[in-house]
Amino acid sequence: MGFNGPGSLHDILLEVIRFHYCRTHKLLEDVGIYPGQPPMLLELKKKGGQSQSELANRLNIKPATVTVMINRMEKVGLLERRQDQNDQRVSRVYLTDKGKETCRELEKIQQKIGSECIANLTIEEQVLLRRLLMQVRDNLEKACEHDEKTTDN
Repeated sequence: MGFNGPGSLHDILLEVIRFHYCRTHKLLEDVGIYPGQPPMLLELKKKGGQSQSELANRLNIKPATVTVMINRMEKVGLLERRQDQNDQRVSRVYLTDKGKETCRELEKIQQKIGSECIANLTIEEQVLLRRLLMQVRDNLEKACEHDEKTTDN
């Protein structure tokens, strides 16, 4: 068994990603949010009152994308903007009560998907799977860093 060909690790990883995405999308749809919104909601739960540029940096997305997301999420009452008390040119983003409740729902969804992913695995298998996936992640991260270094030169 290699990384290529039918039933390969590559194919299985793609299927896992696709099924995880489909399941996540369905559960998020049930609570009325889009797949791109959870990272922003959870970031604001961790640290409310961030500026749009801080959010763009933390989420690694373009400032224009953050603006569109905030506008959309503000319209449905998940967040609100308030002027910075020390610098009127800066607005800070906060979760509303509805946004906080949505974060609680998100955490339940994450827990549910996590449980579904590891159903029928023993504790030992879960530990091993986690360790192996972390190694795969680290390998890919290292390859990406290598790519960035060779692209920069």
